[in-house]
Amino acid sequence: MPNLSLKKVPIPEQEPQIRNRNFAEVAFGYTPEMAMEESTRCLQCKHKPCVAGCPVRVRIPEFIEKVASGDFEEAYHIITSTNFLPAVCGRVCPQETQCEQVCVRAIKGESVAIGRLERFVADWYMENRKPRLEKAADRNKKVAIVGSGPAGLTCASDLAKLGYDVTIFEAFHVPGGVLMYGIPEFRLPKVIVQEEIDNLRKLGVKIETNMVIGKILTLDELHEMGYEAIFIGTGAGLPSFMKIPGENLNGVYSSNEFLTRINLMKAYKFPDWDTPIKVGKRVAVVGGGNVAMDAARSAKRLGAEEVYIVYRRSETELPARLEEVHHAMEEGIIFKLLTAPVEVVGNEQGWVTALRCIEMELGEPDSSGRRRPIEKKGSEFTLPMDTVVVAIGTSPNPLIKMTTPGLVTQKWGGIVVDEHTMATSRPGVYAGGDAVTGAATVILAMGAGKTAAEAIDAYLTTGVNPVSPEDEACVLGSNKEEY
Repeated sequence: MPNLSLKKVPIPEQEPQIRNRNFAEVAFGYTPEMAMEESTRCLQCKHKPCVAGCPVRVRIPEFIEKVASGDFEEAYHIITSTNFLPAVCGRVCPQETQCEQVCVRAIKGESVAIGRLERFVADWYMENRKPRLEKAADRNKKVAIVGSGPAGLTCASDLAKLGYDVTIFEAFHVPGGVLMYGIPEFRLPKVIVQEEIDNLRKLGVKIETNMVIGKILTLDELHEMGYEAIFIGTGAGLPSFMKIPGENLNGVYSSNEFLTRINLMKAYKFPDWDTPIKVGKRVAVVGGGNVAMDAARSAKRLGAEEVYIVYRRSETELPARLEEVHHAMEEGIIFKLLTAPVEVVGNEQGWVTALRCIEMELGEPDSSGRRRPIEKKGSEFTLPMDTVVVAIGTSPNPLIKMTTPGLVTQKWGGIVVDEHTMATSRPGVYAGGDAVTGAATVILAMGAGKTAAEAIDAYLTTGVNPVSPEDEACVLGSNKEEY
């Protein structure tokens, strides 16, 4: 009998005023009993709208049915038949706008907790079983993956399982991309990411770190080394700034630098680790997306007494996940909405002392569909401040574009690809994830990696390169600002 409760089984969490002073994971996860109870809320719909809402087409009703019967191992194998990173997706995927949004149970009440169940299954399997890795016969063909974020890891996994000789080239000293440098420990423990990457190595994938492609090696040189196909999954690591006075002062960070120092370089362990980071008593994070929430919540954990989210639209337009906004509010983050910075103020020594702002009001919708913010004349005010973090969006680094003749890109830097194959304008070169779309989600990047892997397999099997993309038929990429 289905469980007809209108609400999800609650997930245990640390208390807000405890967790906002530590970097341990916020949610503890379901127990087996909780997971089985929640799984009985699934109606096992014949038309499976949740599967259509998933960018990697996880067979959601099938795995949930196995959870309900207590067969967690088989549930894991069902998930991983299409999703290489279930422990990651269960934690950071925006299910509320994808699979859970179209869940039939969401018509009256809350959807089935698909993300929480996926996380439970992945965690249970890691604790109780060894991975069952299946690989096809060796194809004797080499493929290079540039970047080890979610798009690159997914593409590498799918190709390795098909028997290709895959090498990942990662610019940083640790693989994982945004999963390692961008998402805080309290949302995604790094040990989980590294365990997933270890599974990739067990499939035979080689990972070369400290390899900045476009600087140490070009794409043409990779081809000369025998790589018959290349996938570019380099993300969007070039930060955007506000272009206001004072942004070059000490104490102003891009969200990329701020989070990389904290997450990958373990600044939160200073002085036990060598990477310091200054927060002071008051921190302003400019922006309203998930990255802004991550930066603000991290600053609070580093000891800041007052942390502000400064966002020029209202709460309704916040692009961050509802869960992240809710957690930030619980943890004492102060939301200064309908507010835009106009100047970062500093002292004679060049350090931030204040943030001068102006109040906004909302006009007609812009191209993003959100109402356009308009300045209210005479409404300027000043907030005393020690640190400012700018989290208003990112774009792809131009290094590969600059060193790859014939690679067509958008004006803002995104690589132009055919939306059905992820093929670029260069034969044998494919791209996906934030390098194509601008800053987006982990699961969308994974979907692009899967699409590219299928197309690369077809290309290396038939020798027929997909038609080069035209601007009208490409994945245009939103490069959407989070601010």
